Parts: sequence; structure tokens; C-alpha cells
Amino acid sequence: MGVAKSGIELIEMAPRDGLQSQNSRVPTRAKVAFIEALSETGLLEIEAGAFVSPKAVPAMADSFAVFQKIKRKKGVVYSALVPNERGLEEALKARVDKIAVFTAASETFNQKNINATIKESIQRFLPVASKAKALKLPLRGYVSTAFFCPYEGKIKPEAALKVCLDLLDLGVDEISIGDTIGRASPNDVRRLLDLCLKKIPLKKIALHFHDTYGMAVANALAAWEEYGVSLFDASSGGIGGCPYAPGASGNVSLEDLAFAFEASGGKTGINLKKINGALNKISPYLEKPFSSKLRKLS
Repeated sequence: MGVAKSGIELIEMAPRDGLQSQNSRVPTRAKVAFIEALSETGLLEIEAGAFVSPKAVPAMADSFAVFQKIKRKKGVVYSALVPNERGLEEALKARVDKIAVFTAASETFNQKNINATIKESIQRFLPVASKAKALKLPLRGYVSTAFFCPYEGKIKPEAALKVCLDLLDLGVDEISIGDTIGRASPNDVRRLLDLCLKKIPLKKIALHFHDTYGMAVANALAAWEEYGVSLFDASSGGIGGCPYAPGASGNVSLEDLAFAFEASGGKTGINLKKINGALNKISPYLEKPFSSKLRKLS
């Protein structure tokens, strides 16, 4: 897990979280071109795929081929999502630089997403975490629906914290706390961070905002300005969504978030013109227009 020299690190979600909800198939060559173009933008980490069941997430069925074909840029971490030992084995064969496991703070969402209780999902990760640690492979843990759930409504901060602590006990290096349906406000973010930072080192926390209600940039700025959080997940173009979160929009646009940080005195190291060029590689294959405000201005 690297910390951006510029102070704020934006972790690119578009090739995985952005594309996983596409109904139409994006050609492998287009994904490869997209990732290679993103590698030239100043990003330090790109989540390039997921080693999950192709039946569950058809858009990620070619992740092994993507990892084999991309020309890797020195200094860029190419990470992937894995659900279990089988996924880890595939990820290792593909020479993934960093792996991520995923659960949720909502029992109902977890059942809909991975057909397991929160406790069962944590148990599945035990051998994955153990092997990753043995191989000295960086390990990230996602906590979805940490603020609101499409099925259960508002999630208590204490429930989200418990899941974060369970992942820490597994040995994760970093926890990505997610507003999966994009409903959180800065006050919701404050309440959860006030609780989490009593138990979790700041450097281990990343935030993952969706922008359904237009609050994602405000949430990120509050977390950075008031708490010093410096790791944020984002998706170039704002592409994406969640197949198990009805109505949820894509992740916060990486370029909109970078612009907001820079305008507020922060440094991201991201070249926005190159982000726009990278989006040109993938735009012909997307079903929906980009939600990024900067893209609309270009």
C-alpha cells in the first residue's frame, strides 16, 4: 500500500467496479487499452479486474486475460478483487500486485451480493488472508453499505465498525469503507469516522463513495479536510454502479474528485487531460454516458 507523494491518493475503480455492471460485453482489448492509458495519468493504483464467478459477474470473466495482456508501468499497483481461495489462485497466476476481499455491514446486502452472512464471508477470507500474508501480498478489505443499505436502510456506525475490526483481525492492510448506494451526507461520514478513528489507524482507512444523491465530493472533502483521510476510491468518468444496489449510480468521478481536491489546496498528482484521453478508449463500449461533470465540459 503506497501513499501518494502528493498527499492524496485516488485509487482507480473504473476497470473493475466501473465495468462490472455493464450488460454489454466490453472487449478485452478495449479494457487493456483503457488500463494502459490510465497508467500514464499519475495514478498509483488501478483495480484492473476481479477473479469472481463468470456466471455471477460476466463482465469480469476475462480478468485473467486482461492481467496477462496489459503492459505494466513501473510504480503502478495493479490490484484485483477476489472472493475466495479459488479466486486467489487465479489472481496469483495472473501476477496481481494486490488483492482485495469484500463483505458488507448489512446482512441482507451480503446475502444478496455473495450469498453469505457477514460472519460466513469473514470465515471464507481466512485462508485467503493467510496465504496473502505468507506471500507478502498487500491485502485490502471492502466494507460495502457502511452507511446505508438498499434493503435495510440506515446502518448503525457501530455495525460498520465491527465489520472493519473483523477485517483488521484478518490482517488486512487497508479498509475501504463504502457508501454503496450513494446516500451518505458529510454528517454521516463524520459520525462513522469519529467512531472508526478511535480503533483504526488513519493510514489504514480508504473511503469509497458513490454519487447517487450528488454528495460524494462533499463527503470526500469533509473526510480529507476535517480528518486527514488521504485514500479515496474513484472511477474515471463516474462509470459504474452496483447490480445488487438498485438505483445506485457509479462511483464518484475520479476527475471531479481530483479537481475538487486541487481547488481546495490539495495535490493528487493526476493529469486530468490524460484521464480524458483514457476515457476515449472505453467510451465506445459503454451503455450509458459518463456522469463526470468535467467530462461534460471537455
